[in-house]
Amino acid sequence: MDYLSIVVALAVTVSSIAIIHLLTRVKKPCPANLPPGSLGLPVIGQSLGLLRAMRSNTDDQWIRDRIDRYGPVSKLSLFGTPTVLIAGPAANKFVFFSSALATRQPRSAQRILGGNSIFDLHGPDHRRVRGALLEFLRPDMLKMYVGKIDGEVQRHIEENWAGRATVTVMPLMKRMTFDIISALLFGLERGDTRDTLSGEFARVMEGIWAIPVNLPFTAFRRSLKASGRGRRVLEGITREKKEKVEQGKTSRNSDLITCLLSLTDEHGERVLTDEEIVANAIVALIAGHDTTSILMTFMVRQLANDPTTLAAMVQEHEEIAKNKADGEALTWEDLAKMKLTWRVAQETLRTVPPIFGNFRVALKDIEFDGYFIPKGWQVLWTANVTHMDASIYHEPAKFDPSRFENQSVSAAPPCSFVAFGGGPRICPGIEFSRMETLVTMHYLVRHFKWKLCCKSDTFVRNLLPSPLHGLPIEIEHMTSP
Repeated sequence: MDYLSIVVALAVTVSSIAIIHLLTRVKKPCPANLPPGSLGLPVIGQSLGLLRAMRSNTDDQWIRDRIDRYGPVSKLSLFGTPTVLIAGPAANKFVFFSSALATRQPRSAQRILGGNSIFDLHGPDHRRVRGALLEFLRPDMLKMYVGKIDGEVQRHIEENWAGRATVTVMPLMKRMTFDIISALLFGLERGDTRDTLSGEFARVMEGIWAIPVNLPFTAFRRSLKASGRGRRVLEGITREKKEKVEQGKTSRNSDLITCLLSLTDEHGERVLTDEEIVANAIVALIAGHDTTSILMTFMVRQLANDPTTLAAMVQEHEEIAKNKADGEALTWEDLAKMKLTWRVAQETLRTVPPIFGNFRVALKDIEFDGYFIPKGWQVLWTANVTHMDASIYHEPAKFDPSRFENQSVSAAPPCSFVAFGGGPRICPGIEFSRMETLVTMHYLVRHFKWKLCCKSDTFVRNLLPSPLHGLPIEIEHMTSP
């Protein structure tokens, strides 16, 4: 059977299942106070419209059109599930702090990551795994790793930027963040194992948000197989490190896996199983890789057309560099002085949040803003609506890092800046991302000038934002004073 026949057979099967479901389901009476809106066509709902908007970078307008029509709370159907879209700081706070809502990953991600992922754990299990990860991600632990990050960044720039006339930023940022995470999370030095894991990881990411159809020609199948191979690599690394921990031949601070293997409770029992360590090491790799590489890519994009901000950043970093010897690595104290650079990063995250939004699922019948949300329905929150709200951020379309100066955003309502999420599930890797970003920008702005190659300065959001052609730029090497 050729691929076309398989596709046709699959389409007929899915359609038949949908029709049978519609004909045989028992209709339950709907409460009178469901949110306004429509669930649209069966199975399809509004999914295609949202995906088209994201790929054309009009998702923000798509969401706003719904809000203008129905208000900040409305019902729709996305990816085959009844959904309630809620928007605004109060909605964000409700999503982040309500115990009646649980995270819901796409089915493809669930199958690829497995059942021990922190993304899909709730209650005591979530607190146990999150607490273990935070043992490694505490600032007092991370400050020991600044030098290693510095070395990875300098090596990356020397090999991939120096002596080049043009570079494509996004793939380079992705490879650099992968190398940093491999070194710090898995203790992998450069070599065959790191290169193998990098290739498998790239294939995992191609299908992690794909339609979960496990057929030979699908991105999901390739991703699923790559996940299995990558998992086996990490299982081997975990076994080796476990032996060293048991023999007392390694330090708990060596890397994330060693740290997690070393954690015990009050009874002397290990906090995490080997399976949980591997699953959440994969999650840490995915979560730490994409968001930070996107942030740094869009900072480069912004600075190409913002000479005032770039000049101020150069001055900040030259002040730090003049007190250091040639080749001397940055320290935690140096990063604390990069206040302007982090404000630029925060404003970049406000204007182009890496995560469009996320889903929660109602664990029971709940109510928000006077509307009923039935058990099992999805709740969708989005970052852009809040970040571009003129009642919170004056002239929201304007790039203005001073918004984050002297805690000026503290006057805004809680949950107004949600680039890292919020509540008990706020991203545990904020400080790790901050370290990577500050170290990288220190070397880029001091050693290079650049301009965009593409006249059309656009980007698309295929779930995650991606600039046109990966952001090719022309670069000029500068000699620092």
